[in-house]
Amino acid sequence: MEFNDVLIPVAIFAGMGILLGLALAIASRVFAVKVDERIPQVTEALPGANCGGCGYSGCAALAEAIVKGEATPSACNSCSAEGSRRIGEIMGIEVEESIPVHAHVMCSGNCHTARYKYRYEGAVDCIAAEKLGGGDKMCPNGCVGLGTCVAACKYDAIHVVDGLAVVDDAKCIGCGACSVICPKHLISMIPVSSKYCVECRSVENGATTRKQCDVGCISCKICEKNCPVGAITVTDFVATIDQSKCIGCGKCAEKCPRKIIKLCD
Repeated sequence: MEFNDVLIPVAIFAGMGILLGLALAIASRVFAVKVDERIPQVTEALPGANCGGCGYSGCAALAEAIVKGEATPSACNSCSAEGSRRIGEIMGIEVEESIPVHAHVMCSGNCHTARYKYRYEGAVDCIAAEKLGGGDKMCPNGCVGLGTCVAACKYDAIHVVDGLAVVDDAKCIGCGACSVICPKHLISMIPVSSKYCVECRSVENGATTRKQCDVGCISCKICEKNCPVGAITVTDFVATIDQSKCIGCGKCAEKCPRKIIKLCD
């Protein structure tokens, strides 16, 4: 075999490699997508938990939305005060310090107090179970209790106890991931300073609620009548507390015949 028989093909392939490399380099510059330098800076200022509590797939996606003006700089509930200030500096705006919040399950119907309409034996997932007639509990607004919120929490702050989701306030950082994923919308993000909560979201009339659960709100309005500052009202057959008005006197909890108005912590 002649030496040239080997050298020429090698030279051809080397030349083709160089040309293709140059073509790719030119194409990468011509078709490059410019990334706003603020996006990685905002991403770094966020907690980095990628919990999805803000409604976006992760911190990088939220950072991009903030820079584009599609999300507010305070969209992350778990962002520290320092992180929020940093985002404000990057965006050139003043960011108001957010009020610390934590998750609270607005339901008291566990496996001992709620009544059931059938025995569920499907996938251990609240969303899947909810599609089967709203879940196995008679109350259409009751906690499904299969722990989809538990799987969504990256901080081990929520667990299912006796068929009911319960939040560990000592671990909850208020990211809101559990609230976003709950198919019943039972998990509310409330100010850490909140004193009392109505742990029920049933919107059925009192007679119907009595048949569905031993502790559901029966819309008797006793709490509303006894609140000295008008902080609690009954609308659509369920009591709700305006935390901005509540003074924490506890009269509503004391008078509630179903004992579902409880301390938030």
